[in-house]
Amino acid sequence: MTEKRTENIRHTGRLAQIGIYFGKLLRMFVYQKDWKVLPIGAIIAALVTFVVGANMFVTQEGTLYGTFALTCVCIWNGFFNSIQVVCRERNILKREHRAGLHITSYIAAHMLYQLILCVLQTLVTVIICLLVRVKFPVEGVVTAWGLLDISITILLTTYAADMMALMISCIVKNTTAAMTVMPFMLIFQLVFSGGMIQLEGPAESIKVATIAHWGMDSMCTVGRFNTLPMVSLWNTLVQFKNIEVFGYKPLLAILKDVEAKNMVKDFTLWSGTFTGQKAYESVASNVLQYWGFLILLLVIFVVVGVIALKFVDKDKRGDN
Repeated sequence: MTEKRTENIRHTGRLAQIGIYFGKLLRMFVYQKDWKVLPIGAIIAALVTFVVGANMFVTQEGTLYGTFALTCVCIWNGFFNSIQVVCRERNILKREHRAGLHITSYIAAHMLYQLILCVLQTLVTVIICLLVRVKFPVEGVVTAWGLLDISITILLTTYAADMMALMISCIVKNTTAAMTVMPFMLIFQLVFSGGMIQLEGPAESIKVATIAHWGMDSMCTVGRFNTLPMVSLWNTLVQFKNIEVFGYKPLLAILKDVEAKNMVKDFTLWSGTFTGQKAYESVASNVLQYWGFLILLLVIFVVVGVIALKFVDKDKRGDN
């Protein structure tokens, strides 16, 4: 950055600095091809929803797998957005901070830019889901539309992951360190989400600190998980239908009777009543609570990132 530009920043207020750096980020979006995160996110969303999207919000099992996969997409998109944005320009940041740059303005510009990016990614993800015919709930829990509730959850999950990556980028030494840390953070989020792996003991309490946990809980709640059929029991019984007991196949007879009376759907709905979870009860207070935790996490990430950068001109980690 030229000396003239540095002098301008020295005498520029916080709000004006936000505008300056936000404009810089927009130019980078165009000229440094930062827009590439959008097609990459679209490809990832298409692959995931193509595999698991057919039964999402249709059965309990499909919803559990589908929301887990969709949460993975959100976290991956958020991480990829900002994991390198600060550490890749650490030398420039140190010089400008010494010349009068406000760290809060710098982070605020990134927050605004990343929010716009996350909104675009949310739009792309939702469009992909619609194209592969994911059956979103018609009625929402907080709003009047289920699609809007799910979209807000996708946005908050992506943005929280984005701010977590931004925090890491503020702390680590360089882009190599950032890309090394990212897989471990992704694994941590998914393992301790509590969605696919049953957590017990101390591990149970860790999930409240994960973005994935609150994102999945919100999607399952909006998707009315507790009212959906559970097909695992029926499928298991079908697998064992030919077992003979004293030359008789009791399961086969029962299953044929259920099918003859067109009660398979009733059976799977009845099965689902035993696997429902209180956390997935479709009430607005639950969803608002989960959204609140996602917002709380992203605020914590931003605060930690600001604190880390406050001392950027006093260390030598970014010096060549």
